[in-house]
Amino acid sequence: MTAIQHNLRRVAIVGRPNVGKSTLLNRMCGSRVAIVEPTAGVTRDRVAVPAHLVCSSGERWVEAIDTGGIGIVDRDDLGADVENQVQVAVQLADLILFMVDVRDGVTPLDEEVARRLRGAAVPVMLVVNKVEGKGLEWEVDSFRQLGIPLGPFAISAENGGGTDPLFEAILHTLPPPVQDEGPTEQLMKLAIVGQRNAGKSTLINQLAGEERMIVSEIPGTTRDAVDVLFERDGRRFVAIDTAGVKRKRAISDAIEFYADARSYKQIRRADVVVLMVDLSKELAVIDKQLARYAIDHYKPLIIAGNKWDLVSEAERDEFREYLRAELVGLDFAPIVFLTATTGQGVGTLIKLAIEVYDQARLRVPTGELNRILKDATTARSPSSDGHRIKILYATQAEAAPPTFIVFVNDKKLIGKDYVRYLTNRLRADLPFKEVPLHIVLRDRGGDSGDDR
Repeated sequence: MTAIQHNLRRVAIVGRPNVGKSTLLNRMCGSRVAIVEPTAGVTRDRVAVPAHLVCSSGERWVEAIDTGGIGIVDRDDLGADVENQVQVAVQLADLILFMVDVRDGVTPLDEEVARRLRGAAVPVMLVVNKVEGKGLEWEVDSFRQLGIPLGPFAISAENGGGTDPLFEAILHTLPPPVQDEGPTEQLMKLAIVGQRNAGKSTLINQLAGEERMIVSEIPGTTRDAVDVLFERDGRRFVAIDTAGVKRKRAISDAIEFYADARSYKQIRRADVVVLMVDLSKELAVIDKQLARYAIDHYKPLIIAGNKWDLVSEAERDEFREYLRAELVGLDFAPIVFLTATTGQGVGTLIKLAIEVYDQARLRVPTGELNRILKDATTARSPSSDGHRIKILYATQAEAAPPTFIVFVNDKKLIGKDYVRYLTNRLRADLPFKEVPLHIVLRDRGGDSGDDR
């Protein structure tokens, strides 16, 4: 597995903590990708996303890269790791946006950042943020003393003021495209979720073939959800690293709240969800919640037991049985064992991800579907206190997730147990062995469905 180079020119946003780098990234890509919170040092990893810059003179796709604050005193003593990620972003960039805060004026740390960037191999643009109102515009020129030749560009990342001239300058300054620029093609999105310290970031680095994410024994190191492109046997993927999820009552601040919310958002966005569990620990309540959340949103789920090398074959068999007993109703979800630090078992994980991804996109002929449905109802007919229930016919309405509309004479008479029976029969007789199925009951001639 190797990291891949795509066709977008990279724009790295750097600066000291809390000057608005994440807000500018969100402004550039038109979505709240990076966590924005008044606490300094929220961003730690490199957050890289495609951004479609539109301005008066034209438009262009770029990859915008948010970085941690240079010189941050991290509360978990990860400052050196954050700085390393910043350095890598600068080395990869085609253009650097050096961001400062007009309200604070020129600080010693701004001067230190400017000194570090002075020898950069690519153009550096000075961006003065939080310029809201005429009074602050007079303060912008004071930043010229930092010696950055391109700029200063006065903006308000929060409300978008001044971004049109900035985007024009970015388009003018960037090198020509490597090839036709645009968003990356539709790639399988693989969300890696789990509780803290399960090994998610280690797995992402293994997939990427580089130290893409900060890995630490300190719980909660990852905060943003980070997309990482990688390639396996000529096929391209997006792996999404997420923050370790905590129980709601254990969330202690806004940073943890936003990180937690983004993890659940990435499950909804993913094509396949990988639940990382530590083989040396018991399954936690949050593991069960994450698994159930993925299935409730009809996402193919793979349960990945990490630290395979620390347990015997017999212990793995026991753990498999333990998982099946604890994750009730998820017997169809495949289980894989791996060691994220060495890459052992990671190839099997990718193979399984491709299999369930393809399963979820299959369609079956209506005739075959109704033949199986007829056999199922013959083997076990629905009953409801003497009421006559008829299951008329079914059709597959969608793929990814496989969605079946089942027409009946009165959907109110059919309980969830019988729908669960039909789901299991469809999974047994159709090529959907390892993915969740979505059955919608609909009255004959009616327009409204009923998810079961």
